[in-house]
Amino acid sequence: FYFKIGACRHSDRCSRLHHRPAFSPTILLKHLYRHPVRQAELQAGITNTNNGANPSNIQIDQEKAQEDFLCFFEDLFCELSKFGRIDALHVCDNLGDHMIGHVYCKFRDEEQASDALQVMNGRYYDGRKIDVEFSPVTDFREARCRDFDEDICSRGGYCNFMHIKPVPMPLIRSLEDDCEEDRRLEALKRDEMEASERDRERRKKDRKRSGGSSSTKRDREDRKRSRRHHHHRSSSRRSSSDKGDEDSHHDNDNGGSGGGGSRSRSRSPSSSTNNRRPSSSNKRSYSRSRSRSPSGSKKSEK
Repeated sequence: FYFKIGACRHSDRCSRLHHRPAFSPTILLKHLYRHPVRQAELQAGITNTNNGANPSNIQIDQEKAQEDFLCFFEDLFCELSKFGRIDALHVCDNLGDHMIGHVYCKFRDEEQASDALQVMNGRYYDGRKIDVEFSPVTDFREARCRDFDEDICSRGGYCNFMHIKPVPMPLIRSLEDDCEEDRRLEALKRDEMEASERDRERRKKDRKRSGGSSSTKRDREDRKRSRRHHHHRSSSRRSSSDKGDEDSHHDNDNGGSGGGGSRSRSRSPSSSTNNRRPSSSNKRSYSRSRSRSPSGSKKSEK
């Protein structure tokens, strides 16, 4: 019976040995849900053990109780969905001390259930500490009370089978869609972080493989930049010299048709120096005149 329900009314005083599983896809959050009937009993200052008061005589606002339950279910579903996809989330409506407020959550994988147990165990919800353990329940069809589903259970809230509180199916579908979208966005963010980390590691490896530090890489970039700048300046100089040559040719053409003044301005420095330089024949005649002896000069005078 413990393997069907995951709880025993005798607790540790039971004569039978309860083997608690070391791993399971289902976790049990003990006494987490605040049952409205028990809360009304505590507020009225009565218990079921001291004066035999019947919980059915206590007036409860059903609409407020249902609204509080749906908010509790939504909060718990969204929080547990962070660890993986949920196959089943059931809240017990039983009033027995061994089952009141129990919440069963079945994941698709045992690792997801293990992560949820490690994180959720010891946390607080609504001012109450959460006690989480693995549950042997994997098939809720055998654990739930069929008479309660048909609203004909004679034992009421003290039945030993699960009285699972009903949840509207549209609410479950909308919660699943929202949680799936959150998981998708989280996966995209995680992939981006991993990709950036891989790029960072690859850049580090490339830097080590090249054998240069960031300063040497900066120096190489500066040298490339200076080379490009020098090439640009030399090309600009060549273009300006070519333009000057074209202008000089144009002036020569205009001087040949216009007169001597422009022709003299268009002469090159080499031609002017050649005109001023004495010729070889003049040099020889000058040297001969200098080399004549005085006797020769006297004879010529005679």
